[in-house]
Amino acid sequence: MILSELKAYLQERGQATLADVVNHFDVDANVARDMLQVWIRKGQVQKLQAAASCGSSCSQCDAAATEIYVWGTPVEGRQFLRTDCG
Repeated sequence: MILSELKAYLQERGQATLADVVNHFDVDANVARDMLQVWIRKGQVQKLQAAASCGSSCSQCDAAATEIYVWGTPVEGRQFLRTDCG
């Protein structure tokens, strides 16, 4: 995975979880985070934490599924709900 491929992927999708990036590019989560961090430092990507939609605090959701990366300018207080928490 190179930065331009990651950029194109996020621009096309608008947003992706860490798990999406890891699966799409077949890389380790730490490698994906490092690449995403480059775009974060450049102000092109923001990292958001998903809000739990199940209403429980069981912490069974995979951390990689709750890290959401959004291409574009930061949006104050923006959160995303998980709908597949079970």
